[in-house]
Amino acid sequence: MTGTPPPGPAPRTVLIVSAHAADFVWRAGGAAALYAARGDAVHVRCLSFGERGESQGLWKQPGMDIGTVKEVRREEAARAAAALGESLDIDFYDAGDYPLVVTEQLQERLVQDMRALQPDVILTHAARDPYNLDHQLTHEFVLRCRMIAQAAGYPSAHPPIGAPQVLLFEPHQPEQCGFVPQLLLDITPVAETKLKAMQIMGAQGHLVDYYTDLARRRGVQYVRNGGDRGAVHAEAYQRVFPVTAKELV
Repeated sequence: MTGTPPPGPAPRTVLIVSAHAADFVWRAGGAAALYAARGDAVHVRCLSFGERGESQGLWKQPGMDIGTVKEVRREEAARAAAALGESLDIDFYDAGDYPLVVTEQLQERLVQDMRALQPDVILTHAARDPYNLDHQLTHEFVLRCRMIAQAAGYPSAHPPIGAPQVLLFEPHQPEQCGFVPQLLLDITPVAETKLKAMQIMGAQGHLVDYYTDLARRRGVQYVRNGGDRGAVHAEAYQRVFPVTAKELV
């Protein structure tokens, strides 16, 4: 006589809000690939293409113009998202960069997206980044939209969201940004997937080696902090809100 197998974990919804078209690949590509492989819903929202400030390789080409840069960046990011997971959903808000400017229309769009998607967790930028103010503006913008999306009285065709945890992915120079790793995520099973996605981002190809090495270093720290000794690659995240628990350990 066989019993009914225990139910698996409930599907989760992950929302990644990226200031520029490549940020989510470098900093949260492992998490995106890992959850997509599990069958969870992964949604990426790129506020801009990074067409002005994060497309150095393209602007070095003779005769380049802003429209062409945007199209190349869109195509790269879309291909990278597909490489991370065929079911991964990506959308581009085209809000401009350097500087990114938050408007009422931009706010309304993300709030309604949050309401429609009902994310279990949100991944975005750190609170401080003196090298890139678009990143820290995105951090505040995401928290503001999360707050609005929770409001029962805010007009929407979708219900208010709950209280999704917000995890901050690692900035390029964490020491200058006050970034403190509080969660090390083992991405070893999808490390090759993330590498392939990063290699698609040709406009910033110089970052591939940096983020590959960073994943190895965080993998060492994952093991040293009690993680599975077979782990080789990891991503670091910082929590915004407390974690609830019934036990200390």
